[in-house]
Order: sequence, then structure tokens, then C-alpha cells
Amino acid sequence: MLTPFNQYQNTQVNTASPEKVLIMLYDGAINFTKIALEKMEKKDIAGKGKFIGKAQAIVSELMNTLNHEIGGDISRRLEQLYIYLIDEYLRANIQNSPQALQNAVRILTILRDTWLEAIEIWKREREAGQPLQPQGYQSRAVGQAG
Repeated sequence: MLTPFNQYQNTQVNTASPEKVLIMLYDGAINFTKIALEKMEKKDIAGKGKFIGKAQAIVSELMNTLNHEIGGDISRRLEQLYIYLIDEYLRANIQNSPQALQNAVRILTILRDTWLEAIEIWKREREAGQPLQPQGYQSRAVGQAG
């Protein structure tokens, strides 16, 4: 059964632009990673694992939706970063490493901020009549970004 909050979240995702969904995914991964770090500090092993799993699932989805044909070298580099992040989540879970989670938050935040900047540039150029398509990311749920 869907709660009113879950229905609201579903509506937000289903009506958001591909760019907004991308940022929401990064926000979710960052948030879950921070919660996992809090759980780790409190010695809540089950909670730590649960939230590492949620963050890792988002990163895996981001990696699986890369479009290497369109994104070329950029999408391959993003894939390498996502693989590194997944490795950091594994290290955090197995070795109980707060540093691994801190690394993940730092990298995810940089990626999120970079995407936000790229989206703003794309919007400005589109408004100026010079469309520049964001490339290298394709979401199964909402189609290709751009």
C-alpha cells in the first residue's frame, strides 16, 4: 500500500525532467551514504548495511544507464568513477571504514554539482537558440536525457 508520502515521491519522479531525475538520484545516493555513516558511528551494523545497499543500488543504476555510444569517453570515465564508488561501498561495509563513505560523499557531491552546472549551461544555450544536448546519460525510467 502506498502512503501519501510515497505517492508524492512517485509523482515527483514521474513528472520530473530527465535532468531533475538525475539530480534526485545523486541527492538520494548522497543522503543514503551520509545516513550509513551515521549508522556506522552508532555501531548500527544492520542500519549501516541497509543504507550502504540503497546508495550502492543508486550508483549501480547510474552506471547501468550510461550511454557509451553517445557519451563516448565521458561515459567511460563516469563508469570508472561509479565502479570506484561501488568498491568504496564494499570497503565501507566489510571493513567498517568511515573514510570510504566520506570518499563516496565527496565524489558524489562533485559529480552532482558538475551535472547541475552542465544542466544550467545547457538551459542557457537552449534559451539562446543554440541547443546543446547533455550526453552520456540515459535513464530507463524517463528516456534519454536531453
